[in-house]
Amino acid sequence: MRIRGIVAGVLVLVLGGFAVPARAADGLGPLVDVAARRLDVADLVAAAKWGTGKPIEDKAREQQILDAVAERSAAMGVDPATAQRIFRDQIEAGKLVQRGLFARWALRPGDVPAHRPDLDREVRPLLDRITGELLAGIKDTQDARRSPSCRAELAKAVGRVEGARHPDALHRIALTRAIPSIC
Repeated sequence: MRIRGIVAGVLVLVLGGFAVPARAADGLGPLVDVAARRLDVADLVAAAKWGTGKPIEDKAREQQILDAVAERSAAMGVDPATAQRIFRDQIEAGKLVQRGLFARWALRPGDVPAHRPDLDREVRPLLDRITGELLAGIKDTQDARRSPSCRAELAKAVGRVEGARHPDALHRIALTRAIPSIC
């Protein structure tokens, strides 16, 4: 099973070649997968910032994201405070990836990506698209996230996502940082 994206406002999964809408019955897996994909984009953010003097921490940009999340989530019928908490964790996890990659590249300059993506034209549009997917996932999992079994289901979802994606240690740690506010 893999996430295909949002089509007509519905999260779509691909199962054996057939696209089907994600449902509450799919549990927290699709939401965790979107969080993992957002962490993959953190690699691009790091590559865009590396060697430019741009700081990893950008409080003004983070506040813009959180304000936009509050506005969009309210329009979707999602509690803005909940959405902001989840996104705050996403942002912190992304910075963890960036710091880890900066440290890796400082020690092993040969690992620095050859291509430096443009933060505004290439990377932020990806993050904006994932923001929409993440908000849709937050909305779709409202009942599951309120359930007494949420933490156990979240742990299972993380295991399934990690099993499918095979992240390195940095991204496994970052995924753990990205998810505490889901439940």
